[in-house]
Amino acid sequence: MTIYSGNSDIPEQLYVGTAEAEHVEMYLKAMWSILENGQELKVSSIAKILNVTQPSVVQMLHKLNDSHLIDYKKGSIVVLTGEGEKIGKQMIRNTRLLEVLMKDALKIDIDEEMVCGIEHHMKEIFTEALCTLLKHPTICPHGYRIPAGSCCIEK
Repeated sequence: MTIYSGNSDIPEQLYVGTAEAEHVEMYLKAMWSILENGQELKVSSIAKILNVTQPSVVQMLHKLNDSHLIDYKKGSIVVLTGEGEKIGKQMIRNTRLLEVLMKDALKIDIDEEMVCGIEHHMKEIFTEALCTLLKHPTICPHGYRIPAGSCCIEK
């Protein structure tokens, strides 16, 4: 979407992402988190962490399966594909880096709603730059491990 603001003749580009893409990312993030804690990916555990009904989870699992982000058959354990795992891990990384930014660098309370709004719009170049700016933290303020990125491997 292009708009012209104020007296400027220079257009300002506004990006409008899709709610569906963010919804998918939230599911993959939740699933990655469950696996990180050493639990099996079951419909009930996904429903619990996302605070949604099990039928809603099953519906989304079919969409994710059709998109090749997970392997799922009715009544079975869910398995993240390589691409699904990559997206879930990236969402966790974005979340935890933003929490470090708020608490340690900006010295403000962590605003989970704001974090959730920003994490979906972070491109890899931004995430890597943020991680480098924060000196490659390995633990978030909640005590969880921050998955390393390519910038951490290069340091």
